[in-house]
Amino acid sequence: MGDKDKFSLLPRVINGSIAGIVGVTCVFPIDLIKTRLQNQQPGPKGELFYKSLPDCAVKTFRNEGFFGMYRGSGVNLLLITPEKAIKLVGNDFFRHHLASTDGVLTLGREVLAGAGAGLCQIVVTTPMELLKIQLQDAGRSASVDLTETAGKVVAEGAGGASVKPTKLSATKITLDLLKTRGIFGLYQGCGATALRDICFSAIYFPLFANLNKLGKRRQGSDQAVFYHSFLSGCIAGCTASFMVNPFDVVKTRLQTLSKGKGEIHYTGILDCFSKILSKEGPKAFLKGSLCRILVIAPLFGIAQTVYYLGVAEYLLGIRK
Repeated sequence: MGDKDKFSLLPRVINGSIAGIVGVTCVFPIDLIKTRLQNQQPGPKGELFYKSLPDCAVKTFRNEGFFGMYRGSGVNLLLITPEKAIKLVGNDFFRHHLASTDGVLTLGREVLAGAGAGLCQIVVTTPMELLKIQLQDAGRSASVDLTETAGKVVAEGAGGASVKPTKLSATKITLDLLKTRGIFGLYQGCGATALRDICFSAIYFPLFANLNKLGKRRQGSDQAVFYHSFLSGCIAGCTASFMVNPFDVVKTRLQTLSKGKGEIHYTGILDCFSKILSKEGPKAFLKGSLCRILVIAPLFGIAQTVYYLGVAEYLLGIRK
C-alpha cells in the first residue's frame, strides 16, 4: 500500500488534542492581554488606559490576580481539543487527497488544503472564541467609561480601588444566547472568524510544510527533528498571525457582546473596518499584534512538535 492510500485518523486527532491543550495552557495569559488591547477604544481625548503589553499585564494582574489572567481558559481548554484536531487533521486530510499519486503537492494545492482546514474549524472556533472573549474582556469592559462626561478613560474605581467585573461563566453566557438568539447567537462574528482562519491557515500550513522540509531528518524517519519542527511552527505562526491581525481585531470587536460605556458598536465586517479606520487610524489594525505573535508562535511550535513527534502513535503502539 502506498503513502497515498494511508491516512490514520485517530492518532492525528489525539496528537492535535494534546498539542492544543499544552499550547493553550502555556500562552493563555498573553492571549487575554491581546483581547483587551484589541478591544480598547480611545477616550474623548484619545487617551488609552492600557499603554502597552506590559502595562496591560501589570494592571490586569494587579486588579484581578493570577487567576484573572486565566479568565476564560476553561472554555478554551474544553473546546481546543476539537478545534486543533479539526485544523491539523483537516490540513492533513486535504493534503492527502489533493496530492498526486506519487505524493507531490503543488504550492497552490498546499494553500487550498490550508484554506480548507481553516474553513472547517470555524464550526468550533466561532463559539469558542465568542465565549472566551466575553470572559477575557469582562474585567476591562465593566470598568471603562468613554463618555464625554467622564472626561477620561476610567478603568479603576474611586480612590484607586479596582472595579470588579460581573461574575460570568461560559455556561451562563451560552444559555443566555441560546434563549435570546437561538443557536445562531453562538455564531456571532462567524464571517470575520472565517476570514481570519481561512487566511491564516492558507498562509501557515504551506509555509510550515516548506520550512519543515529543509530540516534535518530524524534517524530512520522522514520526519524532521523536533527542534526544527518547533522552529518551523514558530516562524510560520509568527508570519501568518501578523498578516491576519487586522481580521483578528475586527473579529474581536464584533464578538464582544458587552461594550464599555461610550464604546462604539458595529453592525458587520465592513462597518467595523470603516469605523476603526476613520476613528482610530490604520495603526489600530495592528493592536495586539505583538501579543498575537507571542501567542501563536509558541502555540503552533508546541503543536507541531507534539504532532510530528507522534506522541499518540507512541501511546497507541503504532509505528510512526
